[in-house]
Amino acid sequence: MRGAGALPASRHTEDEDSDAGARSKRARRDRIAHPYWNVAVIRVLLSLCLVLLAGCSTAPVAHSQSVAPQAADSAQFEPEIAAFEQADSLVRRRAGSVVFVGSSSIRMWDSLGDDFTGVPVINRGFGGSRVRDATYFAGRIVTAYQPRAVVLYAGDNDLAEGRTPKQVRDDFAAFVAKVRESQPQVRIAFVSIKPSPAREALMPQAREANALVREWAGRQQGVDYLDVFLPMLDGQGRPRAELFVDDRLHMNSSGYMIWAGVVRPWLAGL
Repeated sequence: MRGAGALPASRHTEDEDSDAGARSKRARRDRIAHPYWNVAVIRVLLSLCLVLLAGCSTAPVAHSQSVAPQAADSAQFEPEIAAFEQADSLVRRRAGSVVFVGSSSIRMWDSLGDDFTGVPVINRGFGGSRVRDATYFAGRIVTAYQPRAVVLYAGDNDLAEGRTPKQVRDDFAAFVAKVRESQPQVRIAFVSIKPSPAREALMPQAREANALVREWAGRQQGVDYLDVFLPMLDGQGRPRAELFVDDRLHMNSSGYMIWAGVVRPWLAGL
């Protein structure tokens, strides 16, 4: 009887082992299928978020590093800007003038007042400057006068220094934005980059920059492109040498007559 009774005990033990095995398999399946497996994925996502946040936190540093060289670069013209401010302290200037600002082609426009009789003009050209320099000092030599219009000539030196046509276009857009921070309705004109014998090799870039500025200005309200490029070319499409002084870069009175003829109708339409 004991032998017969031992058999069920043995079967019972095997059944328990079988049940335990089944439970173990189910537990493994449950662990695999259980939502807690997402913990690993969540950890990966959190790591990615931390990386992105770190990138965002360093972005302002990169921006400040890019601004610092601009300030140092434009600061080279501080003596010229200070001289303008000194002159302004001696003369009372009324709001509503037309400010001509830009590089040496503006600075050397000695006949500016005579070329636009009856129009109060202020010459704020400073030699060697680029578009971004006019932007940097705009608060001191442009909007400080509360002008009714602004005429900018720059981009020539920019291309000579290696700026791309797109950068020149973007720099002009930044100039417009800067001026309109305080005078949203002021009219602004960009005098096209001129062709010159000294920089004839840069004419393809000048053409492209002019085209980009023209296209951009055409989509803005109160921003205009004034073309002096074409009138300064001869029949072969080369810069007219007779319009320039001996350095073949800056214009003589004949060159400025062309500029005045282009700018005058724009001023009359303001």
